[in-house]
Amino acid sequence: MADGAAWRIERDLHDGAQNVLVAIRLKLGLAADCAAELGARELEQLLIELGEEAQAALDGVRSIARGAYPPLLALRGLGDALRAEGARAALAVEVSGRAPRSTPEAEAAVYYACLEALQNAAKHAGGRARVTIRLTCSRAALRFAVEDDGRGFDAAAATRAGGLAHLEERVAAAGGELVVSSRPGRGTAVRGWAPWPAASRAAA
Repeated sequence: MADGAAWRIERDLHDGAQNVLVAIRLKLGLAADCAAELGARELEQLLIELGEEAQAALDGVRSIARGAYPPLLALRGLGDALRAEGARAALAVEVSGRAPRSTPEAEAAVYYACLEALQNAAKHAGGRARVTIRLTCSRAALRFAVEDDGRGFDAAAATRAGGLAHLEERVAAAGGELVVSSRPGRGTAVRGWAPWPAASRAAA
């Protein structure tokens, strides 16, 4: 009963509040850009402050949900779980490739890395950006990529803090590696790999 309740709480946070807050954060950013173009300085500042408050709420929800294992990931695996996230995302998302079932630890590491990269794209790439998530499995390793065609940024000048550092730490903890590449106006690509041992028959 306790485990079932924990799963329902995690599912509600992840499928509900978190995705709603991501969409609100994106829309507030677009509204602030429009206000800036119209010269409405006070409205622009208010929208920026509201966006920061929405981001703080989103960070709080993520901290509560972090570490819980998503039910859909447990039941249907990485590909289906990411496709479900893509269908709910604020941006257009395509997921290609497949990933055979692996250990819960491996699946969770790649799932959360891809999810965080997707959420970063929703925050920074721009409302018209498109995102592609690619999965390729070979020789007991899973390669993954989350690529968008949005605003991009100067990767050489960016500090490895916040979301980028968290992404790298998550994948490194699973025994893999991750590389983030981006250029202003050319989009952003988050590519990595992680060990992908076969799932036991009981887990599969």
